[in-house]
Amino acid sequence: QVQLVESGGGLVQAGGSLRLSCAASGRTESIYVMGWFRQAPGKQRDMVAVISSNGPTNYADSVKGRFTISMNNARNTVYLQMNSLKVEDTAIYYCVAGTPVPGGGYNNWGQGTQVTVSS
Repeated sequence: QVQLVESGGGLVQAGGSLRLSCAASGRTESIYVMGWFRQAPGKQRDMVAVISSNGPTNYADSVKGRFTISMNNARNTVYLQMNSLKVEDTAIYYCVAGTPVPGGGYNNWGQGTQVTVSS
């Protein structure tokens, strides 16, 4: 399994920026995808951005052009650069990682970090 620890959350004014980091440990060599989900109050948890170990990325429509996901060369740390933040970006952000397991999916989750955007 893989352990994930997020950092970088906080309070920011609308229009500002934050950079989230997620450090992975354990069997990181088996990771084929990492990314970020978020859950706002009263809403379901949704995908924000993902990056495959070989490079391709994917973003939720709501964050395209504002957020950028990246991974270090060792493929054990993932980042989420969040620019032009909106109040509706307020949520708990969870780091996720996928490793080969029956059924697939994101089988490793971090503890979450709070992002609050004020108007």
